[in-house]
Amino acid sequence: MARRKPQEEQDNHDRWLVSYADFITLLFAFFVVMYALSSVNEGKYRILSNSMISAFRNVPVNSAGQTPMILPPSAPVVPKPNLASKAQEVAKQQQREKMRNVAKEILEVMAPLIEQGKVRVLETSRGVSIEINDSILFSPGQALLQPPLVKAMQSIAEVLVAADFPIIIEGHTDNIPIKNTQFPSNWELSAVRATTVLRLFADAGVAAERLTAIGYADTRPVEPNVLADGRARNRRVTIQIESDIPEKGTEITPAGRN
Repeated sequence: MARRKPQEEQDNHDRWLVSYADFITLLFAFFVVMYALSSVNEGKYRILSNSMISAFRNVPVNSAGQTPMILPPSAPVVPKPNLASKAQEVAKQQQREKMRNVAKEILEVMAPLIEQGKVRVLETSRGVSIEINDSILFSPGQALLQPPLVKAMQSIAEVLVAADFPIIIEGHTDNIPIKNTQFPSNWELSAVRATTVLRLFADAGVAAERLTAIGYADTRPVEPNVLADGRARNRRVTIQIESDIPEKGTEITPAGRN
């Protein structure tokens, strides 16, 4: 019996559909995953974000769940130099130098009287103070300048004309009462003596707005009024050249004198 030839397998022309279906499936899965990643739960993300901020930045999170604004750390504030203070210090230094120059000039013109102990020049917290014993300025109970001292006072006035500091002229007495037809008390005597010196300075060219005269009578003694020497020390006229530089009072003496 004759054998039949095996039937040749027929070619399958639809096999590409299997690969295409696999590709479509993979592509669908890819887009599903991408969509899932893009659809983040906003509520859960906000809670996670707030928790991380609170933990690592120590920033309080409000109850409404709003994300606080995180500002970058600010640079340290470096204080700017106070230019006004520096300018004021420079001005004070310049004023101090001018005041000392005035004191040196007064020391020169009053040197003989300083040697006699009749005049003292002090540098105080208020400026420069010139203390003149009234025994060389006025006769007892009088307010007219003695002629020998007029020239010396004019020399002081010439120094003060060139400066621009305010000047206060103070009259002082001891505690012994005075009462005459011209001066009922030490108040009038001390005030008129200060005014007499003021008028001499004004006549010498010192600007009137810089001048002030004050009578203190016996209210500001520098020595006790017990002994004659103390009372003589208290009878004085003080010419105060004003300054706003605070310094401890130091007596100024001529060079080489202790």
